[in-house]
Amino acid sequence: MSVNLLGRSFLSLLDYSSEEILFLLDTAKKLKDRKKKGIKGNLLECKNIVLLFEKTSTRTRCAFEVGAMDEGAGVTFLGMHDSQMGKKESLEDTAIVLGRMYDGIEFRGFKQETVETLARYSGVPVFNGLTDNYHPTQILADFMTISEHVNKPFNDINFVFVGDSRNNMGNSLMIGCAKLGINFTSLAPKELFPSPELIKEVQKTADTSGAVIRFSENIEDAVKNADVIYTDIWVSMGEEHLVESRVQLLSPYKVTMDMLRKTGNPDIIFMHCLPSFHNMETTFAQQIYEQYGLDICEVEDEVFRSKHSVVFDEAENRLHTIKAVLVATMSNSFYEQL
Repeated sequence: MSVNLLGRSFLSLLDYSSEEILFLLDTAKKLKDRKKKGIKGNLLECKNIVLLFEKTSTRTRCAFEVGAMDEGAGVTFLGMHDSQMGKKESLEDTAIVLGRMYDGIEFRGFKQETVETLARYSGVPVFNGLTDNYHPTQILADFMTISEHVNKPFNDINFVFVGDSRNNMGNSLMIGCAKLGINFTSLAPKELFPSPELIKEVQKTADTSGAVIRFSENIEDAVKNADVIYTDIWVSMGEEHLVESRVQLLSPYKVTMDMLRKTGNPDIIFMHCLPSFHNMETTFAQQIYEQYGLDICEVEDEVFRSKHSVVFDEAENRLHTIKAVLVATMSNSFYEQL
């Protein structure tokens, strides 16, 4: 069955089938190859998108802007102080107005409800650039990177997420792995396991795909035979007040070279969505150390810079996968060329 995502929003991987996710990954590969060859794209000519950002970003903003402009689209960026959304104008009214002017809307912020409201009322595709619940564009880049570095089919891959498994990354990686049949292990204290409701929903998907979904507090048990070790920062934006308790919970789960050796896999890859605290060369890490005497680094610098680390390939792939989402949901000419 052919896939056509024209007019679809991209809010969560829960909304997408495995076939549709694989279609986006294949599209991203083709677009990446074309860019590497210096072929100028035109699949989004005469299209315009607006980027709404409550939370700051490097990779998400740059990937959406460059991805859209690579294919000929115009881009408007609106930060949290640049519009009346939710302040002097309701989300519903804002969505309707933006939908009259733009062909697509990206939102990066806090509430999943916000991006869903934009999708409900705008009449155009809406893209989730990150909410507290989900980060679906990141997961596409992660899977693309895995396909480039792990010489196995997805259903033979063992994936371990280390850290706060309740956050947007833990949630989205678990969903995505279940969709594609990737064995997923959450390595974290029980307090930071995903919600029982989400686990129940994801398990239904895993039962169909054949993925094994596990949760463990034991490092040796969780990482044995892993192909991928993935982590994220311990304190997300808006959670800075939880620094002390979060560091206490997660310090035993810092990704180290010893943890990589425990996998027994010489080809283990290390992944991170970035930004990462892997040394003290950020003002935030320095402030936390000076204020609390705490090391908030979730990964050793040696791991981050090692041959196992693919984090910058992963970051680049944000561009190609986001471009694939834009083209697949907004471009008629893309489907005419298939």
